[in-house]
Amino acid sequence: MAFKRKKHNEEDDLGFGKRPMGKDQRMMNADGTSNIKRIGLPFFRSNDTYNWLITMSWRKFIFIILVAYLIINILFASLYVLIGIENLRGAEGITLRDHFFDAFFFSAQTISTVGYGHISPNGFLTSCIAAFESMLGLLAFALATGLLYGRFSRPNAKIIYSKNMVVAPYKDITGLMFRLANGRSNQLIEIEVQMVFTINQVVDGKKTRRFFPLELERNKIGLLSLSWTVVHPIDEKSPLFGMTKEEMIEGETEVLVLLKAFDDTFSQTVHSRASYLDDHILFHNRFSPVLSQDEEGVTILDLSKLSNTELA
Repeated sequence: MAFKRKKHNEEDDLGFGKRPMGKDQRMMNADGTSNIKRIGLPFFRSNDTYNWLITMSWRKFIFIILVAYLIINILFASLYVLIGIENLRGAEGITLRDHFFDAFFFSAQTISTVGYGHISPNGFLTSCIAAFESMLGLLAFALATGLLYGRFSRPNAKIIYSKNMVVAPYKDITGLMFRLANGRSNQLIEIEVQMVFTINQVVDGKKTRRFFPLELERNKIGLLSLSWTVVHPIDEKSPLFGMTKEEMIEGETEVLVLLKAFDDTFSQTVHSRASYLDDHILFHNRFSPVLSQDEEGVTILDLSKLSNTELA
């Protein structure tokens, strides 16, 4: 294998360790998170709850808020029914089901501090529970509002990466390339990219994971207005020099992409990550054009074609 006969400056760890990866196992997930399973931690971790709620998907976040809202109202409604529905003045239901829904909607009005007045507490115990629920509602809605603000105000980069990398002609040699673009209309400046090539190798008779930073044609640009094709020239100094597709598959190759940029809207640094496995690296292909012009000469960037390739 030509790759093994060459020596390169290598970064031995990169924070992932030297353990070899199994078949089709990523070191980094497609969303940029580390593919690490952590155990030995307590199930309830209060110091990690805020980060969990801030970083989860919007669909999951809204689902959790709705479920929590329903559970709290169901618990208080059950408590009102247990105490006695006669302690809720204005509850006109006849059956147990009607009583529960009267108590449920009274609970929803109390916890949100709406208080329509159609149903009101009657008696000391019921009033105490309603007062506690209204206080709990104020705290809960303040917490939910804070989480919403945190999610909206948290700066993050919406970088669109091409689905595959290509090994295409580059000057008089070939280059390993991928393409990226800004998925938002905000301005990203001082964009910097790193590429790290990882492969399983036999070192001193033991299979281990090796990491090789890849030198780029250009690793930094001032402004990401259009798409950017990031190129690693495959010359004699490259760890990919002379490597075939079969050798990449045999070594369980993965290419890690680390991006850093400055978000002009939030005036903060943002980060993005991506990874490509060996079956995401296409040989003898090149990227199709994504830029065109309209009738007035304005440049058009078609992001739907960002991953399109053609035979080189």
